[in-house]
Amino acid sequence: MEKKISLLKKIFLSPLSWIWGSIYFIRRICYDYGILRQRSFVVPIISIGNLTFGGTGKTPFTLWLSEYLHSKEKHVMILMRGYKGKLENSSGLIQAGKKINPDAADYGDEALLFARRLNDATVVVGKKRSENLSFYFPKVQPDVVLLEDGHQHIKIKRKLNIVLFDALMPLSRYHVAPLGYMREGFSALKDADLVVIGRADIAKPEKVESLKNLLRPYLPQGIQFAEVGFRPNGFYNASYDLVYTLDQIRNKKVICMAGIANPQSFFKLLEDLGAEVLVTESFPDHHFFKPDEINSLLSYAKSEDALIVTTEKDIVRIKKIVNDESIVFLEVDIHFLKGEFETKEIIDSCFKNIY
Repeated sequence: MEKKISLLKKIFLSPLSWIWGSIYFIRRICYDYGILRQRSFVVPIISIGNLTFGGTGKTPFTLWLSEYLHSKEKHVMILMRGYKGKLENSSGLIQAGKKINPDAADYGDEALLFARRLNDATVVVGKKRSENLSFYFPKVQPDVVLLEDGHQHIKIKRKLNIVLFDALMPLSRYHVAPLGYMREGFSALKDADLVVIGRADIAKPEKVESLKNLLRPYLPQGIQFAEVGFRPNGFYNASYDLVYTLDQIRNKKVICMAGIANPQSFFKLLEDLGAEVLVTESFPDHHFFKPDEINSLLSYAKSEDALIVTTEKDIVRIKKIVNDESIVFLEVDIHFLKGEFETKEIIDSCFKNIY
């Protein structure tokens, strides 16, 4: 019966998937042949994006990239949409490293995360990114612009295209929506300069290799692959003070809650750290929590003498509603398994002969 349903789903959704993919394909062709005009800027622009819907690790990779560029004495501007923030349809600017208290409801959760974690960067939100870059560039004068979630935003000409994939996503889901989980078809990989495979530390090696083999026919010849995993740093409260080290969470009762695209890997990370996971609660990506959603879990946590553990992106929304010592977040960074040296070489090449 399940096979019959799957076949019927494929028959009915395949035409819609073909139409969706064709629209994106034609759009790229129009930019390639100058029918639609790309905007160029006198600054290296690096796109960090994906072909699938969310959950590939763009935020931690953008953090790593920003920190690496800062180590090279480059002032970074992060150009992002500010998804679900009030400024998404206009624009807003946050200067990282300064004592400010912006609201996730205005800027979106990811912008606030960048502002907290980075020492010297400018974060600009708003979906009209080329217009926002034109407006803010003279004021900020960045050395490099990171186009976060930018692979489909081809109105801006970029120096480097980095495309991320999730090693844990089943290969069967690599079809264009609504048939699968892809925003656009594999033909968009012709513009890629580097492919980063996330969660490669918890995927089986043969699964990672199968993903690479799936992608290779669509990639430019000789393209570099990098493999990364997520490394937890510690558990922090809503004031961003370290309250538990990784060792201290072992055998503690925890309730996991997350409003991110791929919560299962977050839940598994806590289990791997030795926490006693009582409950896992998943919410939609970028979910704005309601007081009763948090308070009901908080009541249960106190009755069980447990912690509520959430993600760094979620805490900026949660603390506006409830600020309780029982709620902590796990800070996570990426680490390279393969391709770190080559990745840095590719990034450094963006600054050669730029004028």
